[in-house]
Amino acid sequence: MAPTTAATKSTSFHHRIITLDAAVSKSIHTLFHTSIPGSLLLLLEYSADFRFSFPLALSLYFTRVRRPYLIQFLVGLLVDLLFVGLVKSIFRRSRPLYNPDMKPAVSVDHFSFPSGHASRVFFVASFISLLDDFSGNCWLVLGVWTWAVLTSCSRVLLGRHFVSDVLAGACLGVLEAAFVFRFLKEGK
Repeated sequence: MAPTTAATKSTSFHHRIITLDAAVSKSIHTLFHTSIPGSLLLLLEYSADFRFSFPLALSLYFTRVRRPYLIQFLVGLLVDLLFVGLVKSIFRRSRPLYNPDMKPAVSVDHFSFPSGHASRVFFVASFISLLDDFSGNCWLVLGVWTWAVLTSCSRVLLGRHFVSDVLAGACLGVLEAAFVFRFLKEGK
């Protein structure tokens, strides 16, 4: 019997984690995706789509409601898009096999890690939570965080992502908000 190397142990551990993640994700998808209306899951999906969120934020910049933090928010959305794309191109993890056509998605990229929707909604929730303008409005903050969690969960329920994709995306979004918020504070 050949001696086990550190690289083999590491690969074996990594493989077990990926296998567990896929099994848990498929179980969650199988158990719950039919109990929640598909239209609600799609609404959550569309609400976090970059093609919706970025034009909406950009349009706010050109109104009288313009706030000084809108530029940083727009920059944060662009940073999110770039980071998610970069990480996806590095890891190149395939999407779940139990939804091969990604139905009923309008369009998706081919890689799942990390979830761009999760990173985007957690960026938005974190950014809003950090702003002084909304610090006294606990209902708005609670609502945004609820939207972020539900949208992230919808990614697994729709079979678009594995649980680890969503968790990584959520962490990335929070880190991006902290970075952009720090940039905002230094700019004042």
